[in-house]
Amino acid sequence: MKILVTGEKERAEELRKRLATIQNLELDFTDADEDEDYKEYDAIFDLNFDDDISNLPVYAALKEKPVFVNAVKTSLSEAVYATGAKIKCRLFGINAMPGFLLQPMWEVSQYRKFEIPELDKFMNSISVAYLPVEDRVGMIKPRVIFMLINEACYTLQEGTASIEDIDMAMKLGTNYPFGPFEWCDNIGITPVFETLAALYEDTKDERYKIAPLLKAKYLRNETFYKTKHSPH
Repeated sequence: MKILVTGEKERAEELRKRLATIQNLELDFTDADEDEDYKEYDAIFDLNFDDDISNLPVYAALKEKPVFVNAVKTSLSEAVYATGAKIKCRLFGINAMPGFLLQPMWEVSQYRKFEIPELDKFMNSISVAYLPVEDRVGMIKPRVIFMLINEACYTLQEGTASIEDIDMAMKLGTNYPFGPFEWCDNIGITPVFETLAALYEDTKDERYKIAPLLKAKYLRNETFYKTKHSPH
């Protein structure tokens, strides 16, 4: 099997690690230039799709080919509408934000639900368990985690507790591998902020209204800790 991958280096490396045990699997990496021959591959992964949907018309023309795109900040339907693409490929959304591709189970959205049998067959071929989810901004896990990060920022800016205390309380109380601020630093302030902004725009739900502290961190591109944390 040959898979073509486009996306920033860190995300591509996570995908390579996640699929490293699959036999007879060839991963090629590309900058998605105009000369790329997409037809020679069995599947396409675009890990930067949330930030640049312009290649969708190219993917769309690949009849019945599985195309997986990072679709957390945008939905597949929104991207198709924005580009006017006529979808002939099998278009699926995944969460390729930092850290998520390495997880044992992926969330996968579908542009057309009747293609789940084909999705199931492909996911089995790469030995990745998956959960079918609705084609909505934020999916499930990012929506929950990023909301917790946002609420933690409200708590911090009110002076209720310190960064370290909030993280420790969350880990001890919920058995999560990270506290909200550790999670934010590991994922990155930009995807967290921009996903919350997209969620608020999509739902107008006050739960996703961004805390001033989180916005300030985003504008300054700051982290909460100096180094990334590992689960313990």
